[in-house]
Formats: sequence, C-alpha cells, structure tokens
Amino acid sequence: MARISPDDFNRLIVTDLPWARDAGIVAEKTGAGEAVCRLPFDETSLRPGGTVSGPSMMMLADATMYAVVLSSIGEVTLAVTTNFNINFLRKPGHADLLAEGRAIKVGKRLAVVEVTVFSESDHEPVAHATGTYSIPPERS
Repeated sequence: MARISPDDFNRLIVTDLPWARDAGIVAEKTGAGEAVCRLPFDETSLRPGGTVSGPSMMMLADATMYAVVLSSIGEVTLAVTTNFNINFLRKPGHADLLAEGRAIKVGKRLAVVEVTVFSESDHEPVAHATGTYSIPPERS
C-alpha cells in the first residue's frame, strides 16, 4: 500500500515544489514503491530541432523519483536527490510525457529508484533514469 496518495503528492507539488507546479507535473498513480507522473506537452519546453528539452525530461524523472520515495516512506519532505543519471533514448513526439517509476531498493538512509519516461503518443521509451535519494534520520 502506498504511503502517499496521488492527491497528497499533488498537494505537495502545489505547496512545496514550485518548479514542478509551474511545469504542470501531476502524479497520476502511486503504489507501494511506485508512481506514475505526467508532464503536459508545452511548446515552451521545446529545444532547437523541435524536441522536448532534456532538462524537462530530467525534471519529470526527478519528480517521479520523489513520488516513488514518498510512496515508500511517507511524507518525509526532506528526502533529497543525491545521485541522478539519465539516458536519452529517442526524440519524443509532441505529446504529454509519462514517467513510470519504481523503487529498486529502499533502506533506512537511501532509496534507489528507476524511471522510464514515455511519449504518450506511442508509449515508446524516450528516456531512462536512475537515482538515489537520501532519507533523513527519524527525529525523536
């Protein structure tokens, strides 16, 4: 069972993640150690050549990783990215991007996550990212 709902994560986007809010990122699904987020297509995210910019895909992947981590540990907002790696696989179409993330391992202090970003137009992978999040120690 997810430790954070899509509605609760979307509320967190609005209150604490202005970069994700301004881009229009929304969580569509959370499960125990998994999440799906959407980045609506916006022509302002295009780079020369007409493709969605790498930073836009990275932002979506990182927000999805955060949703995956919180779905595993609950609303621990001070969990932070400590490592992020992305491989761009192909040019996405002019469509919304969907990111599907899952936890590889969640420990007491670190969570390792992977995310695949898809173009909604054909559901083919356009990027694959891995990352590690630092989980702060519990305060008594």
